[in-house]
Amino acid sequence: MTAPPTAPETAASAVWPSLSEAAELTGKLLESLPRPSTRSPEQRADATAAKDTARSLRARFLDAHADAVYDRLTQGRTVSLRIEELVEAAATAFPALVPSAELLAAERSRPQADKEGHEIDQGILLSALLRSPSAGPHLLDAMLRPTPRALRLLPEFTETGVVQMEAVRLERRDGVARLTMCRDDCLNAEDNRQVDDMETAVDLALLDPGVRVGLLRGGEMSHPRHRGKRVFSAGINLKNLSSGDISLVDFLLRRELGYIHKLVRGVLVDQPDLWHSRHVEKPWVAAVDGFAIGGGFQLLMVFDHVIAAADSYFSLPAAKEGIIPGVANYRIGRFVGPRVARQVILEGRRIWAKEPDARLLADEVVEPHEMDATIERSLVRLGGEAVLANRRMLNLAEEPPDAFRAYMAEFALQQALRLYGEDVIHKVGRFGARSA
Repeated sequence: MTAPPTAPETAASAVWPSLSEAAELTGKLLESLPRPSTRSPEQRADATAAKDTARSLRARFLDAHADAVYDRLTQGRTVSLRIEELVEAAATAFPALVPSAELLAAERSRPQADKEGHEIDQGILLSALLRSPSAGPHLLDAMLRPTPRALRLLPEFTETGVVQMEAVRLERRDGVARLTMCRDDCLNAEDNRQVDDMETAVDLALLDPGVRVGLLRGGEMSHPRHRGKRVFSAGINLKNLSSGDISLVDFLLRRELGYIHKLVRGVLVDQPDLWHSRHVEKPWVAAVDGFAIGGGFQLLMVFDHVIAAADSYFSLPAAKEGIIPGVANYRIGRFVGPRVARQVILEGRRIWAKEPDARLLADEVVEPHEMDATIERSLVRLGGEAVLANRRMLNLAEEPPDAFRAYMAEFALQQALRLYGEDVIHKVGRFGARSA
């Protein structure tokens, strides 16, 4: 296999032909082997060696040519491509770098234990692009733009003040965008659908001029153990992870670079009247009922004000699940300090709202019957004229864009590797078996 015709001129380096050959040989080998969960130790070793050879060459190629690849895909950075669009375009222009859409579709139909881990190659590409001082910021900006879905729904929302989606209900009332997570059957566990709905809701709240502040809260559950009670979030949907329905790009990376980053920076728009800032920002309040587990806990670290019910708790069971808890490793230390951060992330410590350490995570801890009134008071306080400017400066000081980009570059690769770690596959496999 020679360099594809759309490859940049620099792809004629010595690495590209070797990479093309290694990718082709690896593909043929994997096609000849049984599914991963039934392979012999020798077959697994052969598959791993072939993948590692190709991946080493990919990393070497991108170390030298990441900017050239990105410029080719984005027409010299004149086109903004989201990460899902970027990896799809790369699969066409550079088939030896990332898997094709067809290959990923075939992978998606399999449980996690029977996937080849082709998403790791997407992680290698995105990691290299995010590390680049020129490609990385451009890619972050692309992910801060409103999604096409949100732009389609914006006229409806500005007129009616209500949008009902599968995972999120969005309602504007008294200048407040009230986002209610409503996956009542699974305790607001996160999956690809939830990430898409959350980003849409955040975009709409930020773009609607009638909204001055946003509120995120969990709705009432129909789950047998919590029927009729509000729950914030149970974190990643482990059942979906076991079945292979949690993806690197559409969930693990889009979540962090999309709606959570927009909660911090705002949505990026091109409007002449916004010459003083290209970002539309709003202050945000989070209200925790029941528990904030995993991804729910991660969310709290980007909110301007957090209110927790006195009987709720926070946990990050990353060590138990075997994956990296998003950007929590980057953010949590500035809230609770390095020692408590390690207890929570490495040892799975649960923090109850009534513990002293919980006051480092929540601004207010109140009895459950006081939640509604406390929430409304906090929304009024965040309506001050100087809130947005000071919020922006706080976020800039606490989370500089280049530092966030450096974290995400490493996260893109390390999370991809963790997603296919044998321990993760074993753990979520057991969870899937129990669920079944």
